[in-house]
Amino acid sequence: MLSEQTRDIVKATVPVLEQHGTTITTVFYRNMLSEHKELLNIFNKTNQSRGLQPTALATTVLAAAKHIDNLGALAPYVVEIGHKHRALQVLPEHYPIVGKHLLGAIKEVLGDAATVDILNAWTEAYGAIAQIFIDVEANLYRKAAWGGWKPFKVAERTNVAKEVVEFKAVPSENSGIDLSKISFAPGQYVTVKTHPTNDNNQYDALRHYSICSSSAANGLKFAVKREHDGDHSGLVSTYLHDSVKEGDLIYLSAPAGDFALDNNLTRQNEIPLVLLSAGVGVTPLVSMLEEQIETNPSRPIIWVQTSFNRENQPFASRVEDLLKKCSNATIHSVHTQTMPRIDNAYLSEKLPDHSDIYVCGSSQFMSEMIKMLKKLEYKDERIHYEPFGPKMATELLSDY
Repeated sequence: MLSEQTRDIVKATVPVLEQHGTTITTVFYRNMLSEHKELLNIFNKTNQSRGLQPTALATTVLAAAKHIDNLGALAPYVVEIGHKHRALQVLPEHYPIVGKHLLGAIKEVLGDAATVDILNAWTEAYGAIAQIFIDVEANLYRKAAWGGWKPFKVAERTNVAKEVVEFKAVPSENSGIDLSKISFAPGQYVTVKTHPTNDNNQYDALRHYSICSSSAANGLKFAVKREHDGDHSGLVSTYLHDSVKEGDLIYLSAPAGDFALDNNLTRQNEIPLVLLSAGVGVTPLVSMLEEQIETNPSRPIIWVQTSFNRENQPFASRVEDLLKKCSNATIHSVHTQTMPRIDNAYLSEKLPDHSDIYVCGSSQFMSEMIKMLKKLEYKDERIHYEPFGPKMATELLSDY
């Protein structure tokens, strides 16, 4: 247990972290990845260059400082991050490396203001926080469908929208995995390990992709959108689109993630299910929709999907066919090429009160939707979300 002195000192650093947090974490990543280049096989270089990962880490460190008296309050975020760490194969031996460079970055950025007392307090606090993550992740490793990276063969590639491809992967003969025994919660993701040959890449590149079916009976299905950011093309998405063909091998870690339907509600009809997505963010919601229909097709379902137009709307036909199996389903497709974007008035009109709402899309979409839903007085426990990007970078921790 942390001493009272340590907790007081850590809390006293909150204003400093609010002012310099992202600078500290940017320096941290720079120094750590310079000294430990092998970690470039784990960390997402795109999120590094766009500042998403440093921002997410800064938000996490700040949240830990503010809740140092009750780190249990961070449990939902520890579990969410722990799933990603397990999927990326982050191990206990990585934590001392992170601690060394995080403390070093604090000292480098703050200079003389980083007193011995502050550094000692944060050393103790980091040790406690790291152990929480290690314990959570150990449990996730034990529950994983398989350990490490396993070879899968791409059995099918299907275009499900403009620049969105669905891959179906089955275990290779030497993987040791029985497809019939793979279980996961619809809403979870698989992590793909690649070594792209484009962009003169020297390291493995890992990406999470949501599973877009409710079971693995015929293979693990996930969808990949070809990413563009100005003149920059997504390293992994471009590689998967252009270079990975049917019959090729890819490497996957076991399904992970805490984005899943509330099983206490799937069999009842009093609380409607709302599935709200933008673009390729629809992917995990398709698997959730399948699960809900298989469990209880009479539950009221409101499906809201926004995209530029029909051509850019992933799984449009599949969703329409699925919803035909429901006795009480409503579908709303918002095509921003010809229609206004979703706003408060739209949500107020289309969504029933007391709904259980699942939202997925870009970080910007997430922030906008959740702010609107909260303004419409939906309870936090009825808003579930999965951004495509570091979750803490969505800056939704308004209570912090």
